[in-house]
Amino acid sequence: MKFLIIKRSVLWLALASIVLCAVLSMPLGENAMSAVFFGDNLRKIPVYNVETDKKQVAISFDAAWGADKTAKIVELLDEYDVGATFFLVGFWVDKYPDEVKLIQEHGYEIGTHSNTHPDLVKLSAEQIRLELEQSVQKIKSVVDVDVELFRAPFGSYNNTVIDTASAMGLQTIQWDVDSLDWKGISGSEISNRILSRVKNGSIILCHNNSDHILDALPIVLDRLKKQGYTITCIGDLVYKDNYIIDRAGVQKLNKNTNS
Repeated sequence: MKFLIIKRSVLWLALASIVLCAVLSMPLGENAMSAVFFGDNLRKIPVYNVETDKKQVAISFDAAWGADKTAKIVELLDEYDVGATFFLVGFWVDKYPDEVKLIQEHGYEIGTHSNTHPDLVKLSAEQIRLELEQSVQKIKSVVDVDVELFRAPFGSYNNTVIDTASAMGLQTIQWDVDSLDWKGISGSEISNRILSRVKNGSIILCHNNSDHILDALPIVLDRLKKQGYTITCIGDLVYKDNYIIDRAGVQKLNKNTNS
C-alpha cells in the first residue's frame, strides 16, 4: 500500500510538470499585457524588446542624478538624426527643468522613471500610483507632453507595479541591451557591449550622466546606422495595442485576432 501511494504521488508530480511546461511554452494574451505562470500566480511581464522584421532599434537614457552631459547627448542625437527616449525621475525634473525643456524642444520622447527612484516592489499600489502621478505631473508642468511610457527604477517590477502603471495609461518598458555605462566602464567597452548584443527590435539602456557615455555614443550611433539600423524612440518601436508579450519579454503582434 505504501509503495502504491508513493507511485501515485510521483505520477501526479510528473503530470503536473508536463502541464506546467506546456503552459509556459505559450504566450498568454491578457488585453495588452501578457502573463506567465510563476508558482501559483500569473506573473506579468513588461516589454523587453519587440519582434520585428525591420532593422529598427530604440535607444533610451535614464536620468536620475546629474545633467552635465545631457545637452551634448542631445547634440549628438541631432547630429546623427536619430530618435531617443529619456526616462526622467521627478526630483531630476525639479532640479533640471531647462534640460527637460531641451529634450522636448529637440523632439525626443519623455517617459517617467518614478518620482523619487525607490524600489517600487516594496511599495503598496497606492504608493506606486503616487510616485507615478507626481512624476508625470512634474514633467507636464515643465513641458506639456503626454507621458505614455514608464521604466521602473532598478528594473524592479511585479504585478502590482505593472497593473498600477497600466491603469494610468503607462506602458512598462524594460530593455534587452544593457550598456552597463553606470559602472564606469570605458567608452569602447560600452559601445562593444551594445553593438555585440543589439538586434532587430532591441531596446538599449543608457544613462544620461554616466562617466563615458559621450565617448561611446558617437561610436554606437555611427556603427548602427552603417549596419542599416533605424534608431528611434521607444514609442515608435513598440506596439500600442493588439499585442502579446511572451515570457521572455518579447512583444509581438497578436496574430490570433481578426483586428
